[in-house]
Amino acid sequence: MSIKNIHLRKLLILMYAPPNRLVSMLREDIRAEISKEAGKQGEGGDFHQAFWSDAKAHAMGLGDLQALVVGRVAASRQRKRLYPILSDAFLVWWNEKRRWINEPFRAVERRINARFPVHEVGAIIKVDNLLAVEFEDRSLRLVYPYFDELLPLGDDAARVGLWVMTQTMSRAMPSEFRILDVLRSKSYAIEDAPFRGDEEKLLLERYSYVLSEWARLRKEY
Repeated sequence: MSIKNIHLRKLLILMYAPPNRLVSMLREDIRAEISKEAGKQGEGGDFHQAFWSDAKAHAMGLGDLQALVVGRVAASRQRKRLYPILSDAFLVWWNEKRRWINEPFRAVERRINARFPVHEVGAIIKVDNLLAVEFEDRSLRLVYPYFDELLPLGDDAARVGLWVMTQTMSRAMPSEFRILDVLRSKSYAIEDAPFRGDEEKLLLERYSYVLSEWARLRKEY
């Protein structure tokens, strides 16, 4: 099942979604898997991927995000409503960071494709496509994007997500990790959502429940 090989942001949404939304998302996933098994073509990749690619290009000085978004919308009208909202929200966060940080920094290219095996449930969590920001002392901030219109990233979800990041990228300092709730222009560091020591327990309990619900619903198809 696809939710056993899952992006961290999607897992956080599933684990913290209200029950009715969780069921709706799982049914959508089940139908997509059935279609795939039948050899039917899916609808394409991650809706947010093109936007995030442009946001990183903007941060690295390789393009203007608002202009890039115009091009993305022209290529697909499905992006007409949300992409401009995402663009404005990202720029609020990015420009605010530039204004308040008192030392030089720049966005740099870092290809990060980390995987966290959750052996207890036979699953893999994917953490990739991060925005890397480098400071004058060569320290980094590694920013992972979270996208959801309905569910803000809460403190509990943020600390579980940050804990997963610390497990997947052991060479980085824990203080370097950030999760950015793009639509709300809000980023979380560990100091914003401090670890309590129960992050692994929370992850396993909530992920196990999501998987059990998927299996229960799958029997209806």
